Amino acid sequence: MPPPVFRFAPSPNGYLHLGHAFSALLNLDLARQTGGRLLLRIEDIDLTRCKPEFETAIYEDLTWLGIAWDEPVRRQSEHLADYREALEKLSAQNLVFPSFETRAEIAKLVAQREASGRWPRDPDGAPLYPGTAKLLSSDERARLLGSDAPYALRLDMAAACARAGDLFWAEHGEGPDGEIGAVAARPEAWGDVVLARKETPTSYHLSVVVDDALQGVTEVVRGQDLFWSTSVHRLLQQLLGLPQPAYRHHRLILDAAGGKLSKSTEATGLRELRAGGARPADIRGLVGLP
Repeated sequence: MPPPVFRFAPSPNGYLHLGHAFSALLNLDLARQTGGRLLLRIEDIDLTRCKPEFETAIYEDLTWLGIAWDEPVRRQSEHLADYREALEKLSAQNLVFPSFETRAEIAKLVAQREASGRWPRDPDGAPLYPGTAKLLSSDERARLLGSDAPYALRLDMAAACARAGDLFWAEHGEGPDGEIGAVAARPEAWGDVVLARKETPTSYHLSVVVDDALQGVTEVVRGQDLFWSTSVHRLLQQLLGLPQPAYRHHRLILDAAGGKLSKSTEATGLRELRAGGARPADIRGLVGLP
């Protein structure tokens, strides 16, 4: 039986903090305990926020922590063709449609709908897509796609769920409300999620399932803030015929006010802590690892 494969997948849009350190170290510890491999993936599809200096800092911080990974590092920006192929497979199943509203127009539509009652939100608290792009004629879609209008390519969630049927995932960590074991996926709670945009040919949801499959990842260890995102990932895995890893969602490292850490929080940044004299063993202690 091949060894389990873990991965740590940061985005180079800022410097790493204690929350990243906890996740990376936990992946490392589990890989060592199980005789597994640890991969590093750089999730840099957001070309406006991701910077080379942040990527360099990721390598420096992880090396300082004593974390080694198998080469080569996968950089998402170098594999856009893989995501495009997956998107085409979904399109061939008539599960993708373009929407042309701007973010401001979507906010206005949400406000109009909330005038007569609360509009549904996804698990992260963002309003579900309120537009009617699925009702556009094929001629109107073609006209808009051929214009300069921005657009997002969305998953037709109702059609996708009908095709996939009931889905579950194996949870070896714990969800925000104590969920563990076989967890029923609820992708419909996310509405018609964005799979790509005109200026960005993929999204987090699409690229993460493609990457995990192509890299042979068998164990996904990540924070509880991504727990319900797994519903969308299980749906995409089913639709694309991709293997299903096991999942372990871990507790979050919170700031003094009890909020999720931000990459702009200097008090918990690894570079700031290192400059202040912290050692790698101190970082393990700060995040509650032996």
